[in-house]
Amino acid sequence: MGGMLLLSLTLRAAVEECTEKGCLALSLLELLGFNLTFVFLASLLVLIQPVAAGSGIPEIKCYLNGVKVPGVVRLRTVVCKAMGVLFSVAGGLFVGKEGPMIHSGAVVGAGLPQFQSISLRKIQFNFPYFRSDRDKRDFVSAGAAAGVAAAFGAPIGGTLFSLEEGSSFWNQGLTWKVLFCSMAATFTLNFFRSGIQFGSWGSFQLPGLLNFGEFKCSESDKKCHLWTAVDLGFFILMGIVGGLLGATFNCLNKRLAKYRMRNVHPKPKLVRVLESLLVSLTTTVVVFVASMVLGECRQMSSTSRTGNDTWSMQGTSEDVNSSIKTFFCPNETYNDMATLFFNPQESAILQLFHQDGTFSPVTLSLFFLLYFLLSCWTYGISVPSGLFVPSLLCGAAFGRLVANLLKSYIGLDHIYSGTFALIGAAAFLGGVVRMTISLTVILIESTNEITYGLPIMITLMVAKWTGDFFNKGIYDIHVNLRGVPLLEWETEVEMDKLRASDIMEPNLTYVYPHTRIQSLVSILRTTVHHAFPVVTENRGNEREFMKGNQLISNNIKFKKSSILTRAGEQRKRSQSMKSYPSSELRNMCDEHITTEEPPEKEDLLQQMLERRYTPYPNLYPDQSPSEEWTMEERFRPLTFHGLILRSQLVTLLVRGVCYSESQSSASQPRLSHAEMSEDYPRYPDIHDLDLTLLNPRMIVDVTPYMNPSPFAVSPNTHVSQVFNLFRTMGLRHLPVVNAVGEVISELQKEKHEEQEPGTHLCRWM
Repeated sequence: MGGMLLLSLTLRAAVEECTEKGCLALSLLELLGFNLTFVFLASLLVLIQPVAAGSGIPEIKCYLNGVKVPGVVRLRTVVCKAMGVLFSVAGGLFVGKEGPMIHSGAVVGAGLPQFQSISLRKIQFNFPYFRSDRDKRDFVSAGAAAGVAAAFGAPIGGTLFSLEEGSSFWNQGLTWKVLFCSMAATFTLNFFRSGIQFGSWGSFQLPGLLNFGEFKCSESDKKCHLWTAVDLGFFILMGIVGGLLGATFNCLNKRLAKYRMRNVHPKPKLVRVLESLLVSLTTTVVVFVASMVLGECRQMSSTSRTGNDTWSMQGTSEDVNSSIKTFFCPNETYNDMATLFFNPQESAILQLFHQDGTFSPVTLSLFFLLYFLLSCWTYGISVPSGLFVPSLLCGAAFGRLVANLLKSYIGLDHIYSGTFALIGAAAFLGGVVRMTISLTVILIESTNEITYGLPIMITLMVAKWTGDFFNKGIYDIHVNLRGVPLLEWETEVEMDKLRASDIMEPNLTYVYPHTRIQSLVSILRTTVHHAFPVVTENRGNEREFMKGNQLISNNIKFKKSSILTRAGEQRKRSQSMKSYPSSELRNMCDEHITTEEPPEKEDLLQQMLERRYTPYPNLYPDQSPSEEWTMEERFRPLTFHGLILRSQLVTLLVRGVCYSESQSSASQPRLSHAEMSEDYPRYPDIHDLDLTLLNPRMIVDVTPYMNPSPFAVSPNTHVSQVFNLFRTMGLRHLPVVNAVGEVISELQKEKHEEQEPGTHLCRWM
């Protein structure tokens, strides 16, 4: 990236040289050709892997919430994302590289522990560990945190970012692992940057890719303070304005995204490339014309010539030197608009934070307006793009404008302009992304100034509250536009009035402990659910069924053997208590048995069946539900025994795990855990299964592979409690079971498929 930026800056420097030679039009054409070429390459990479577009933070947020967005953590995605963001930034677009770095870190975290890749199929290692969705999500959380740490030099902020914006469920053991990963990423980056840029390997002197420099007042200015208690009032007002500006930004970007979804995305892919080129063309022309026409020539108090087109300027800190652009200005002056537009975004932020010179209020206002509109238009086009740095730069211009107005019109000479620029950047960024804890720590770590903790925290909270009054954060908006069923942090107020029975779908799709292959294939091919309850029916005439059908007999025997009755439980307790060496306890147990134990052969299941007033339909367990069934048939009682995953059922079918009706279920082959997870993370598709190799009348015993004790709720459970279980425990499936152990429904947070915009937050099954 450094080479591309150097080439871009060289071309921009040629613009100033042509101001004297009269070849301005030629320089503009060269700049246009350079920017359009790089943006075209970035768009082509997105065509190869569409999920590489944008910052990637919404996709990673969905993945950590338990929703698998297709292709989001593939090797091809990180290659297209990393290369594409180089071209996007070097092409002059108002985008940042920090968001794509977070996405890239998450992809590395997802793929590295697997030791395999779809793109590189020949690279296969027998590494059986970390082969589960939970382990993979933990590594993705650590990778996202490492991306934040490398971008901002903020390992603690990266950990909090992964906690606040990423994972919907967290555990204590994951905290120190993510923090260690963030620390390692920070020091690894510093090690290589120190050696490559300064030739001092191992000095660790560079904190991160984006560093805000040192904030301190000039020693000659005795009245200056970084901030005072009086300034907190202005910071709160800036937080309110920042929240309003962020809400406006999100509203405009949402409308643009909807317009693209209706008019751009349905058309051929070339239209997306043309839109990116149009944005690049407009941005280049606006930057060129604004610098030439709208900029003002400002006089510096202390300058020293360092080159043909730049000045080295002593700012508020002796360690901070910034480049300024002369651009059509006479000697000993500089063009304030060109200084902001014709510098890299990081250098422009440092200009606004630390420059000792002044920026015209008109220049700051025009720069803020142009950058605001172009950034809003750019975010969402088909190129890899981040939003952190453009928002920081836009907000820094707003904060510097407030400082200039306070100095010029109110006479507050004691204020430090850099502080107001930092608070403005925090206010606008907080109003756009609506982050509080993690963003506060990131900004503190980037400034290396702990005294800024209170004003930054207050500003971000006010900006978030103000923006939330109008709409959601930019990442949540794009998640909703894509129809991803993402769980929010909290339930809505209306949900407190609902119970599990109000949101469940009672028409269950289920399997039996012993089911024929033809039924399993039919169920898997006609549904998209990723887990199925394993049930047995409560029949009144079970003995007759046991005589005539071996399959039904197996299911009924399993039901009777797996249900622990009150009498059986009491007998087990009594036997265990009799082994205790106390005679009094044995006597008490004997008395308790004589008074409490039901009569012999009394069975709780039999009592339940006797309470039923109608016989249940004579249906074979391998028959799937039909719409012609009566209400009695559709809602007949089903005893719940466990959950079986779609991936497990497909694996059993592929490997031929079954037995014939003339055999015992004990003859069925048994697979180990390693064999069941061998195809992870991409199990075979049921539609690709060759049915000619399967005997449809064979029976599959799913009981050794099901989860016999999943989380379950009562139909009277409040929706807020159901929500908390999904959110805190990381659940994908939650059966609804009544008081006598009969499954009524199952709540599922389904895997993301291609859904229309506006799909409900969760799809409950």
